[in-house]
Amino acid sequence: MAFSLGPVGQIALGVADADRSEAFYGEVLGLRKLFRFGGLAFFDCAGLRLLLEQDNGDAPKQGSPIYFRVADIVLARRELELRGVAFVDQTHLTAPMEDHDLWMTFFNDPDGHVLALMMEAPKGWKPSA
Repeated sequence: MAFSLGPVGQIALGVADADRSEAFYGEVLGLRKLFRFGGLAFFDCAGLRLLLEQDNGDAPKQGSPIYFRVADIVLARRELELRGVAFVDQTHLTAPMEDHDLWMTFFNDPDGHVLALMMEAPKGWKPSA
């Protein structure tokens, strides 16, 4: 039997304040909280578990951006802006693919981690205000 890795089950981010980050990811982004244990908060991201781990006085470590798939990037961005999220760019075409177009827009969490919305749109799709 050949060895094969399964899908990624969990990713972790170091945060300066677990309470603040728990509120941001749960209340602002609307992720379902799984549980909290001390300085660790766990959220469900459609089957991928996100661990927020409070650092012990060290500056949070920057990791890879987290890209959240959305069905409608315009509506998702509008909703997050209403919740106080400040985006760092405009929604933009990132990669025109052969059979679809990839659109993204970026923002940061309270610790400066880079987060993004991504949408795989039909060829030629353009966001409308």
